[in-house]
Amino acid sequence: MQPMRTGLEKIILEALQHTPPQEAPVLAWPFACGPAVANKTRPVGFAEGILTVEVADANWRAQLMDMAPQFLGRINQLVSLKVERLRFIVPPGK
Repeated sequence: MQPMRTGLEKIILEALQHTPPQEAPVLAWPFACGPAVANKTRPVGFAEGILTVEVADANWRAQLMDMAPQFLGRINQLVSLKVERLRFIVPPGK
């Protein structure tokens, strides 16, 4: 399975290289965090080095904040524009 993953990663990296730099972190989020987290979150924007990600509730936010260094490392492997920080937000009323 490793060769398939390597091939898929190569395709993702090539696609991200052709994406405007300001949009790349948002598009890279699902690949950086994996499908389980991607299904429960939504990247909403990238500005001034901060990728903002909407999460379901405060519990999810706390769990993802603990994992932020891992996500940052992975996302910065995928995009050319450095992501300095992840900001997890809970939508109003949740």
